[in-house]
Amino acid sequence: MREIWFLFLLTSVAPGQKLAQGPPAHQHRKELERVPEKFYPDDPLDWEPQPVNVEKAAYRKLSDYYDLFLHQFGHPGERQPKKGPPILARGVSTLGEPMQGAWWVKRHYYHRMSIADLVKGAGGTTPPEMGRKWTVVSVKNEGVTPGFVIIDGNKRRYFVKFDPLTNPEMATAADSITSRFFYAMGYHVPDNYIVYFTEDQLVLGEDTQVSSATGKKKRMTRRDLLEILLKVPLAKDGRYRATASLAVSGKPIGPPRYFGTRSDDPNDIVPHEHRRDLRGLAVIDAWLDHDDSRAINNFDALVKDKGVQYIRHYELDFGSTLGSGTEKPNSPRSGAYFFSWKESAVQLFSLGLYVPYWAKARYPNYPSIGRFESTIFDPGKWVPEYPNPAFLNRLPDDEFWGAKLVTAFTDDEIRAIAGTGELSDKEAEAYLVKCLIERRNKIGKTYFAKVLPFDQFRLEGGRLRWADLGAKLGYHPAAEVDIQWSRFDNSRQTKSPLEGAKTAAVPEGGDGYWCATITSRAKKSQTINVYIHRTGAEMKIAGIERTW
Repeated sequence: MREIWFLFLLTSVAPGQKLAQGPPAHQHRKELERVPEKFYPDDPLDWEPQPVNVEKAAYRKLSDYYDLFLHQFGHPGERQPKKGPPILARGVSTLGEPMQGAWWVKRHYYHRMSIADLVKGAGGTTPPEMGRKWTVVSVKNEGVTPGFVIIDGNKRRYFVKFDPLTNPEMATAADSITSRFFYAMGYHVPDNYIVYFTEDQLVLGEDTQVSSATGKKKRMTRRDLLEILLKVPLAKDGRYRATASLAVSGKPIGPPRYFGTRSDDPNDIVPHEHRRDLRGLAVIDAWLDHDDSRAINNFDALVKDKGVQYIRHYELDFGSTLGSGTEKPNSPRSGAYFFSWKESAVQLFSLGLYVPYWAKARYPNYPSIGRFESTIFDPGKWVPEYPNPAFLNRLPDDEFWGAKLVTAFTDDEIRAIAGTGELSDKEAEAYLVKCLIERRNKIGKTYFAKVLPFDQFRLEGGRLRWADLGAKLGYHPAAEVDIQWSRFDNSRQTKSPLEGAKTAAVPEGGDGYWCATITSRAKKSQTINVYIHRTGAEMKIAGIERTW
């Protein structure tokens, strides 16, 4: 029965979302009596329920062009209403945290990782084995930068990607650095390594094919291999530098989208445009300038764990971040849509004299960085290359969640992760670190101002404690607040204020639920309801709601 109500809450009323107002309560007494309880004894849940076994799932391939036109000129997914209450994030616990599982898990913000673990990333112990040859089993030779799929001496499969000739180290550094930030923030990512090898490290598989100039497939020869390597940078010591990405375990079944659900996944019950871990991703992508955050750069795999087969969702392909555009430096208009009706109209009526904010950016000449900056960067204005339904649906509490993950990285931690890019130009690396720190700070100042930035609630000595993230991290003065305790009727979802209960001390009383309403004195609309469940001598925090 508990699981049935859990599914009901995920798909209908999000935690903290108010039921629609109707006729007077006395006309609907029976209906009110059937309203599910707000909290259950085992709240807050931390993990998604045990997944339903997925017997099979179809592979799907998305068209880049279709995806672009659908999102640029279409209206996929359910959007926030123009009037009435907003659609709060779903698939979250009663604490407002994304449920751990197939999409995301708690890492650095929740459980501090050591610098060694941050540098290690998703794996860190299984780079391609260098003592034996790598067998090239497939190749991508179209476009500016080619790529291989290789099998190393330990029979492990890797995707090998290179830098463009014009910008050695740029894409490989971006991929290495960004994948580690994403991993630390809880997302599932592949295990990536920067590798150096010579041409004689590679041998061709018996069935390896390559596309000819006319597009026909033919058996790959050594000459074909050498011609491909001419398209990538060769260091003075005769070695090639590349990213080697360990193949994700499980069966590939194509990318998830930023809207809707997978019809072949019974566990995928929350529309993606309403997932907090995807809405809040807008803040994370803005920090790392991941403007190529589109469906095709994500990945679904059918995996098996503890005897159950289910679909796990990955973020990947980070070569177009941190100033890199993978095949060249990122566009100067990074952080703006490819096309916008509003901007086009402004340009038309200003006769082209209007200068958009992104055009004011100035970039130093660091080929290994590309175009990345922090002076003009504005978290509130930043957008990916084309509209993303999940990003467009985000609310201040979604942004707060993303911002607290970003601001959890200290200067030294950022510096250490940036070092995994193995940039030979240390001046360029120092510039990258400076930009990441300054962009992080802008994110904290922007999004911690939109809500009451209290988090990490806990009970100590019969009192409610918390961290004021805005003050703790130096972004804002300590928030002055008022507290009002209420007795909470869990079945009717009503609060009865307690006279005189206006401190952090939890009121005395019997078993049941209590609610502390914390209100900002500077902005009364910014509140946090913290629900306490008392059972005998034990107390725990059962839920958290925010308003803004």
